[in-house]
Amino acid sequence: MGIKMMNKKLSGRDMLFIGMMLFGMFFGAGNLIFPAFVGQEAGTNYWPALIGFLISGVGLPLLGVAAIGITKTNGVFSLAHKVNRAYAYAFTILLYLCIGPLFALPRLASISYSVGLTPFVSVHHQGGGLLLYSVIFFAVAWWFARKPSKIMVYVGKVLTPAFLILLGILLLMVLIKPLGHGQAAAGSYASVPLVAGFTAGYSTMDALAALAFGIIVVNAIKGLGVTQPTQIARDTIRAGGLAVLLMAVIYGLLALLGRNALGPFARAENGGPILANVAHAYFGDFGNGLLAVIVIIACLKTAIGLITAFGDTFKELFPRVPYQLLIGIASVVPLIFANVGLERLLVISTPILYFIYPLAITLILLGLLSPILGESRWLFGTVTLFTIFPAIFDGLNAMPASLHTGWVATLLHIGNWLPGFSMGLGWTVPALIGLVLGLGLQRVYRQTR
Repeated sequence: MGIKMMNKKLSGRDMLFIGMMLFGMFFGAGNLIFPAFVGQEAGTNYWPALIGFLISGVGLPLLGVAAIGITKTNGVFSLAHKVNRAYAYAFTILLYLCIGPLFALPRLASISYSVGLTPFVSVHHQGGGLLLYSVIFFAVAWWFARKPSKIMVYVGKVLTPAFLILLGILLLMVLIKPLGHGQAAAGSYASVPLVAGFTAGYSTMDALAALAFGIIVVNAIKGLGVTQPTQIARDTIRAGGLAVLLMAVIYGLLALLGRNALGPFARAENGGPILANVAHAYFGDFGNGLLAVIVIIACLKTAIGLITAFGDTFKELFPRVPYQLLIGIASVVPLIFANVGLERLLVISTPILYFIYPLAITLILLGLLSPILGESRWLFGTVTLFTIFPAIFDGLNAMPASLHTGWVATLLHIGNWLPGFSMGLGWTVPALIGLVLGLGLQRVYRQTR
């Protein structure tokens, strides 16, 4: 019996539900509005911009899930621990604060309200409406997150299929009845559409979420009776592949929606108005209601996943703190921040994303390549050290231009010497230097032992 359990594999049905669960947790607020905005801005440069967006918005999340599988770790803390223990705590806490209470969770409530419910609330009651909605939204998310063992049922079997059916109605119209055919690209999408699309993918936070959701996927697979580490790794990667395949198809259609909306409608400042205009154009007032339900379900299922992941991980980091208290904190704090305003949240969160994303990318790639390169602390530590300082420069560069003064301006002047710095990729060459140096130190250390 023990041998049978050790060799158990997931059935196709169970794999489908885990893949749907992972997709459901990934696909939230930013996943709806950012690809639509990329499509609008890219215009006739739709394909290179979409490819760039898919590399960071789909490719990196898949690599993140694969890194958890290949290294046979439970999640981001175990992976970051390969640098050192202090870094593992610092990076894990910062990552979960970004995709949890401080940025991603508040954004889920703000976007679902502004995109879905704003048309139904008078101008004079917008502030009170957002507050009431935030309370209800996070209360419902908290209620579902109380039992993490049930998340596959809630998200994978109920909310995600409902979301896909409703979104499919809107996207089908995009294919069979295009509103337009796109116009000339704008800004960086005209000159470097591939890179512009790639850095736009940062905003989805999915590479960070891939590291965060790893623990939920691993626990779900174990809960279905798979205990052999190699098989858990394979099933984790397969579930990730299914999730990101769905994401890639939907991203492409949402970007097409955004591209075709420019012309029939004026240029929008973000993807929310684009979605609202298109839904109303196809279905009238019914379209407003359809979009509201789509956005609320999309954001709710992701909120459930993020609150659960926050509770699971912080329970491991701080075992004495009860899980129920942790998810309570992860529900109340974003409720407060959600009422700060979406634009203010984006101004604060974007620089931090430009800082943490390079660290997440290098950690993911080192995890993936560990069977070839090894897992020594020399290697992980040196690459991280050489990435962290240019990542700081990239974060400062993403701050509003009005703050590029004093010591910030001095650091940005230094950062301008880095290749790709103006595009948010100043960390790439230093990271490669750190990789070469780390491999050399790893070899010397082995020879001297």
